[in-house]
Amino acid sequence: MKFPDLPALAEPGLATRVQHALDHKTKPLGALGRIEVLALQLALIQGVERPALREPQLVVYAADHGLSRRGVSAYPREVTPQMVTNMLAGGAAVSVLARQQGLALSIADCGVDAPLAVGAVDLRIAAGTADASAGAAMRSDQAQQALRNGLALVERLPGNALLLGEMGIANTSSASLLMQRFTGLPLADCVGRGTGLDDAGLARKLAILGDALAANASARAPLEIAAALGGFEIVTMAGSIIAAAAQRRVVVVDGFITTAAVALAEALRPGVLAACVFAHRSAEGPHARWLRHLDARPLLDLDLRLGEGTGAALAWPLLTAACALLADMASFDSAGVSNRT
Repeated sequence: MKFPDLPALAEPGLATRVQHALDHKTKPLGALGRIEVLALQLALIQGVERPALREPQLVVYAADHGLSRRGVSAYPREVTPQMVTNMLAGGAAVSVLARQQGLALSIADCGVDAPLAVGAVDLRIAAGTADASAGAAMRSDQAQQALRNGLALVERLPGNALLLGEMGIANTSSASLLMQRFTGLPLADCVGRGTGLDDAGLARKLAILGDALAANASARAPLEIAAALGGFEIVTMAGSIIAAAAQRRVVVVDGFITTAAVALAEALRPGVLAACVFAHRSAEGPHARWLRHLDARPLLDLDLRLGEGTGAALAWPLLTAACALLADMASFDSAGVSNRT
């Protein structure tokens, strides 16, 4: 597939000017810590000295997984469509936080095993993927269509910020499989308890995911790996990440599953990582390892493991604060305040 070109998101001249502005605000040098780092990143993503965030879009990408029938989750498969309905009705955690933060919330049905819910965006490929422990989770044409759907979705969305969320029983299994293939770490280092598996459930999950890796060992290229192991929502999300980075939108990454989509997007279109702000470090054990592998430092560490985009929504005020401080905070000269000697 042909992907859109990415703008230069690391412009030395712009970085120098923005850093100079930050260094000369009325504060000790570097006193706002990582908020200053965030402000610089937002400026580089947008390609301006004073970044501004408008009409932020939080999209929850939802789909079912064939692996859910193998007992890799503590919750049954039917929870996926039930939670989609809950999100659309405004009762889910992400729905509450989106309202509270003033974020436009969309639910994209990428392959839920139920009729399309009223109010959901129709990006359906099929009623869930196949069982990856017995072969490829999806066909190559399905993976390509999911990418195209993700690219096209962003074209229709207003604003200049995309916040990522997801919903899909067993999607931590697909994320773990992708993590293993993209990082080369031992499978045990890539698998967590997901929705709350006990020790026996975790052992069962590990064994089933080992079968999935063995059944799809021949997949080599990034899209082949995604088709073999991934979920429709993860691949669709990867397409949206690529499109957002190409349009200089800020991409706010939530937790473990959205990190899988970012890793896939980066493998398909190197450079998109520069457009990504990682909201938090999930309590799902492997997430911290994956963040280190990507050299990504998240903004928050609140022991979150819900998904849905809740971490992205909670981190959002830090992004708006960074923009406001860069735009509105006085310099030593403009305020008539003496600088350090």
